[in-house]
Amino acid sequence: MSTGLIIALIVIVIVAVAVVAAALILLARRPQGGRTLRRRFGPEYDRAVAQHDGDAKAAERDLAERVKRHGSLRERPLEPAARDEYAARWGAVQERFVDSPQEAVAEADRLVAELAGARGFPDGERYEEQLDALSVHHGHHLHGYRRVHQATYAPTGGADGSTEELRASMVDARALFEELLAPVRDDARQDTADTAPAAVSVPDERSHRAHVPSVLTRRHAKGS
Repeated sequence: MSTGLIIALIVIVIVAVAVVAAALILLARRPQGGRTLRRRFGPEYDRAVAQHDGDAKAAERDLAERVKRHGSLRERPLEPAARDEYAARWGAVQERFVDSPQEAVAEADRLVAELAGARGFPDGERYEEQLDALSVHHGHHLHGYRRVHQATYAPTGGADGSTEELRASMVDARALFEELLAPVRDDARQDTADTAPAAVSVPDERSHRAHVPSVLTRRHAKGS
């Protein structure tokens, strides 16, 4: 094979690689379409469409703007001790629910907001901005946080205020709380760095999920 042919083949390969790389970059920067947004936001997608009176395009522009503002946010890791403390505090809130449902729900609202702030999301003083950021990364479990917040600040607005309604809001909020409490990859690496030899592989992050006890059974709720 002549030198000229070899050089020509090398040039062709380089150009092909450059074209593929450019295509991947353009694909990554392309605005996310409806299917991608629906998959990312889950129930938040339908909620946004409803807020825009069924106009899916307007809702998608809104959601795409949220991704633009908050998509690059990286959640801060929690120290294992802090994770255990949050789990214990949630357990105490659930125990308190038995005797004081409304106060427990208000504390749950504050605790989720505090945990979200600890993970790097906007703090609870900027509730709407915090919700937007959470919706980008945890849209599938945001409904419960809204429910406890509404029950805290508008206890008669749209909810019947019954113990069962409050219990249901706590159960829904617990899903987001547990997801925020679960380690991201950086947390898992930190945990294993402190306890395992370097040669041991990092366990699946689900094995690090802090145990959050649940006492909100129907029996407790109805007996309160």
